[in-house]
Amino acid sequence: MAGLALAAVVTTSLAARVTRQSGTSFYYAFRVLPAEKRRALYALYAFCRVVDDCVDEEDGEGEAGLSRWLAEAHRAYAGTPETELGRELAEAVARFPIPRACFEDVVAGCRMDLTTRRYATFADLRVYCERVASAVGLASIEIFGYDDPGTREYAVERGLSLQLTNILRDIGPDAARDRLYLPLEDLAAFGVSEGEVLGAGRPGSPRPAGLDRLLAFEGDRARSHYAAAAAALPRRDRRSMLPAEIMGAIYRVVLEEWARRGHPVGGARVGAGRARKIALVIRTIARVYWGA
Repeated sequence: MAGLALAAVVTTSLAARVTRQSGTSFYYAFRVLPAEKRRALYALYAFCRVVDDCVDEEDGEGEAGLSRWLAEAHRAYAGTPETELGRELAEAVARFPIPRACFEDVVAGCRMDLTTRRYATFADLRVYCERVASAVGLASIEIFGYDDPGTREYAVERGLSLQLTNILRDIGPDAARDRLYLPLEDLAAFGVSEGEVLGAGRPGSPRPAGLDRLLAFEGDRARSHYAAAAAALPRRDRRSMLPAEIMGAIYRVVLEEWARRGHPVGGARVGAGRARKIALVIRTIARVYWGA
């Protein structure tokens, strides 16, 4: 009965509602967790969602919102939160050893979206990706639980692979905000201008020469981080990293579907349907537990 009661709390919490309503693919990965861990993951995801909305939504609060939510994260660690989400975060950080720096890095990454619209090199872009994605991975593994310190490298690489996939499928929407996450050094290497990439998703716009080769190159870079994550995952932590492996399986399918469609820059957002996600969950569970 106690377990059932806790599950009921999870499904009605603010963080759970934010996660469910966002339509994120992560929701499917979270569902394989026990209730207490699931509740903590919902709180972590909801925090990331609200700070991201501060910089991405038209009515977002920008720097004021980022500062307010970072202060609330600090209050969660002090046990003095002031919001419903803050109270859920406080419960999570009291139960699991999530580094405070993870929340600080996520906010710092979102702050970059207020000030940085171009990245000269991949090294520059990697800083952004590690803040907004790898930091989430490093927080998540403290909730999942792990034994081998090498799993932290897995979390970094898994975050990079997911974020690079997001960047590729969202080139069009990001261009509408005058954001370009493809490194300028790569554009120069393939003879593609910023304006050509930003305009490629507009109806009737010509497909610039070199764009497909550029995007194929970026797709291969993302694949290299999927491979690096697979290589970094210690065998003894494979089962505890099941949620992250599900996330990786779903996003890898998104990456390959994007490639199969010819590296689209605009149009409908590439994704995996609900039935396919459920099949991937089942397949990943079989692979992780039984090597199927």
